[in-house]
Amino acid sequence: MLTLCVSVLVLDIIAAGLPRVAEPGEVVIPSGGIEIHVGGHAANISINLRRLGLKEGDVGVIGAVGDDLPAHFIDSELRNYGVITYLQRASGPTGKNVILVVKGQDRRFHSEIPPSPTPSHVVSILRKDRPRIFYVGTTGIMKQIDNALEDILKEAKGMGCITFVDPVVPPDNDWSYLRGALKWTDIFHSNDVEAIHFTGEADPESALETIMKMGVSLGIVSMGERGLLAANKKIWISLPSFKVNAIDPTGAGDALAAGIIHGLLQFDVSRPVKVAELTQTALLDILIYAEAVGAACVMRVGTTSGVTPRRVNRLMESQAAKIRELASIRMIK
Repeated sequence: MLTLCVSVLVLDIIAAGLPRVAEPGEVVIPSGGIEIHVGGHAANISINLRRLGLKEGDVGVIGAVGDDLPAHFIDSELRNYGVITYLQRASGPTGKNVILVVKGQDRRFHSEIPPSPTPSHVVSILRKDRPRIFYVGTTGIMKQIDNALEDILKEAKGMGCITFVDPVVPPDNDWSYLRGALKWTDIFHSNDVEAIHFTGEADPESALETIMKMGVSLGIVSMGERGLLAANKKIWISLPSFKVNAIDPTGAGDALAAGIIHGLLQFDVSRPVKVAELTQTALLDILIYAEAVGAACVMRVGTTSGVTPRRVNRLMESQAAKIRELASIRMIK
């Protein structure tokens, strides 16, 4: 298997294009409609990878769901996309997430804490599939996985996997689980809010510097319309964002992460990719492509609807050269 993804899984209910949030007793009609989608980092990334061209059987998802209608919907949707599912049944309900998207504003999430898979379930699948890239998302709200994250990543690294961690802000603000795990993390991705919250730094640049000191091979901080920051052991890169008509920003970070994974998978399979030693050209190519995937995502409602090779290629053809020209790059001594 090329990529194995772990995270919580949820049913996303998205109301997009709202002129405002309704007052008590008021009805507000969203111009973008109300749609239902599979959600959660692992689901979004795996579907995006299939939409970008990975073959059936190349992508797997580990998660936990209840025994209810949302669980059947999630499993069916993932299978329809050709994603291999390893869903553990939980005693409680499947997680659900109501997302309100007001025009010109960031998303408003209304979530219940979903169930998460157990470490033993994750490790058993990891040992069976031995993926080239092992992605763990929504750390911070998967207590059992969080407590075992260092050991899980260490095991994956021992198999030769590229490890990829993508956290969310923990409800209890306890980031201690992550600090020891980062030395086993090849790629760390978060948005700027999460990076600042995790490190306690005042700005994304300082946050990324602190994250890199914790042992990460490649750190990426996405900043929405302000672009992204990235660094490995040799290079520091700042990129502006692609300019698009954003309809729904939900899932943009996951789409960017899918673009990074897709870019890494283009390397020669016979030689392990050393993320920390990617050349300037290779890293820049991967990041620009990943930004294009993230930009394509926000052009449609939902976490994956906008991601198509045609849309991504159009963005690359029209804007990639300008993004490359405006990139700020410095070598790290």
